[in-house]
Amino acid sequence: MATEGKKLKLTSAEITNIWTAYMNDTAALCQLQYFIEKVEDQEIKPVIQYAIELSETHIKKLHKIFNNEDYPVPYGFKLEEDVDTTAPRLYSDSFVLNYLDQMGKVGLNSYSMCLSFSVREDIYDYFSECLAESDKLLKKANDVLLSKGLYIRSPYLPIPSHIDFVKKQKFMNGYLGERRPLAGPEITNLYANFQRNALGAATLIGFTQVAKGKDVRKFLVRGKEIASKHCEVFSSILREDDITVPMSWDTEVTDSTTYTFSDKIMMFYTTSLISLSVAYYGASMSMSPRRDIGTQYTRMNQEILLFAEDGANIMIKNGWLEEPPRALDRNELAKKNN
Repeated sequence: MATEGKKLKLTSAEITNIWTAYMNDTAALCQLQYFIEKVEDQEIKPVIQYAIELSETHIKKLHKIFNNEDYPVPYGFKLEEDVDTTAPRLYSDSFVLNYLDQMGKVGLNSYSMCLSFSVREDIYDYFSECLAESDKLLKKANDVLLSKGLYIRSPYLPIPSHIDFVKKQKFMNGYLGERRPLAGPEITNLYANFQRNALGAATLIGFTQVAKGKDVRKFLVRGKEIASKHCEVFSSILREDDITVPMSWDTEVTDSTTYTFSDKIMMFYTTSLISLSVAYYGASMSMSPRRDIGTQYTRMNQEILLFAEDGANIMIKNGWLEEPPRALDRNELAKKNN
């Protein structure tokens, strides 16, 4: 038990989570400030403003935590370096609203995970507040989507006449023999993964148009193609059971090719999307008893992991990959005594 009055050190999980949160919020602030400069819909503008206020407040609180710990504040992203808010519109208002909706959902997932690893009271309180704020952001975005008739609901399922239990091993089948209809958890994840990839593909279409580096542009185009291909996989599985496939957002990107975001921040967002996909695919695989679906998730995860490695190499080459908190290199310390 810690001595009364003695400040507990941050655990590896706590320092990693606040470091990651700082990176994410400084990047988000750059995007959000651009969005609010371009938005025309007066119902969407307050949602963006609320998200901006959250990011600004988070950055201040995280900055204070780093200073209190005598821990170097991450460089992160800067408005003056990573975005031109005067650039022409790149995305439509409806795209931005759906983007904010996904931001709220991602926040709920990531902050709940951070909260579960938080022990020190101030860190626990911080992520607890962030979780409640993400809930509020999601509600605000959902309300506007619903009021405009833009909210895409997941499919409905018939009400069974009685409860039932799985009786045969063929429930797991997916390749040979009779293939059962999709189960609720499988539909939920296929539908959600389609939506995330469709939004990701549209995001990357915009990025490819304004990227400056040849290697960055090539990487982003490849990412857009992967996201579109994964949408095809999810939609084909859903269509086999006559389940409606959600819409895509490709047409919500303008034809602007003017510098808008730095190559550095676009690479950060793309590699972050990959990390999210790996997590979501892993969770989806665990909830998909049908073997063919699990195999598809495994294959897609392998594809994006290779893609992620290439992205990391581009960031390292350009000096954009900020090193996260890490353990001491004991061998390096030993060499100092030679």
